[in-house]
Amino acid sequence: MKQLINITTVPIQYELKIQNARMQYKNATAEVEISRDKGGMTIKSRPVKLNIDSFEARNSVVPTPATSLKQTAQKGQQSAYEATAQLAQEGHLMLKAKIGEDVLGQIFASRNPQPTGEFELGFTPSAPVELDYQAGDLIINYQMDKLNFDMKVANGNFEFVPGDIELSITQHPEVRIEYIGGPIYVPPSSDPNFEPLDVRA
Repeated sequence: MKQLINITTVPIQYELKIQNARMQYKNATAEVEISRDKGGMTIKSRPVKLNIDSFEARNSVVPTPATSLKQTAQKGQQSAYEATAQLAQEGHLMLKAKIGEDVLGQIFASRNPQPTGEFELGFTPSAPVELDYQAGDLIINYQMDKLNFDMKVANGNFEFVPGDIELSITQHPEVRIEYIGGPIYVPPSSDPNFEPLDVRA
């Protein structure tokens, strides 16, 4: 009997790529940062300063209300002391008075003394004017520009690169079934090469 079917088996095909592990040295890069600080010039000037304090001088000519009260109180106290001393002295004279002695005339003469010719000008200041002098100054400050350099150098290092296995399938497995016989006619009598079977005994 003639073979009608041809069966072919196609095996799998694959490609294997292997990359070994390795140590890789990585170079470092250097960086330089430059910054600038601007300088400048400043000038500070202070003029001459003259402080005049004339309070005490004016107060001695035209006293303030507080000074007037203080001076009046001192004068009143001084007048009380002087009056007490004068009354004591006059009483002492009257105790020692003799007949015919003009005691009252002596008392009146002591109360009203004759002018001595010494006069005091009350409008002349009795206190000096205070002067405070501060000399002027000039300060010049100059600062040059500054350049700042910042070097950044990183150290080199080793980097581990792991291995890699790559599997690529180039041909999948399959089973091929191929019919290699001639055409099949239904009914068989339609085959041009049909030969009837001889069933005679």
